[in-house]
Amino acid sequence: MARLSKKKVTEILDLLKEEYPEAGCALEHVNVFELIVCVVLSAQTTDASVNKVSPALFAAYPDAAALAAASQEDVMEIIRAIGMYKTKSKNIIALAKALCEKHDGQVPEDYDALVALPGVGRKTANVVLAVGFGQQRIAVDTHVFRVSHRIGLASDATAGDAGKAKDAGEKNVLATEQELMKVLPDDRWTEAHHSLIWHGRKCCTARKPKCEACPIEKLCRKNGI
Repeated sequence: MARLSKKKVTEILDLLKEEYPEAGCALEHVNVFELIVCVVLSAQTTDASVNKVSPALFAAYPDAAALAAASQEDVMEIIRAIGMYKTKSKNIIALAKALCEKHDGQVPEDYDALVALPGVGRKTANVVLAVGFGQQRIAVDTHVFRVSHRIGLASDATAGDAGKAKDAGEKNVLATEQELMKVLPDDRWTEAHHSLIWHGRKCCTARKPKCEACPIEKLCRKNGI
């Protein structure tokens, strides 16, 4: 598949921005500590589910020091409604302890330091840097992976099984991120990340994309563009 021209990439981004002007991080948070905990909790569950449990969690544990001192049983009880709550309760407590021990309780503004934290992978680190610190980043989640390959922003070479994005594998996800960094304007990486997520949730869904209502349908690879 030939790479899209800069003009067409810009047109896609402009149309998505027009369609989803409010696109942004759906995880409710008031600071970077809350953000990183919420992103860790959001793995393999919905942002809406995390938003239901996070107010009680942060009321009980408002900072890294408080969460680091928490019992896993108490945290489990608060976040029980979300998937993998046992593992996630362990991870966020370990994350809080690492923040206290290595970063004075603060979330570091550094990629390598972030991915060294318990429960923090590449996607989480990129979200924290983009949303929490205002850096231009592309975090490739299920929606970004699926939509970018489906519409043609990313190529077949990095697709794996784009129809099953969560099973695509780390190599394909990393390759897709690197490819998108080359294709997309570097001052619009974060915007593109949010727009692609919203488009994947609201229109270009996994099982039944709403092509007839798609704002970028004329530019989609299925039309040979």
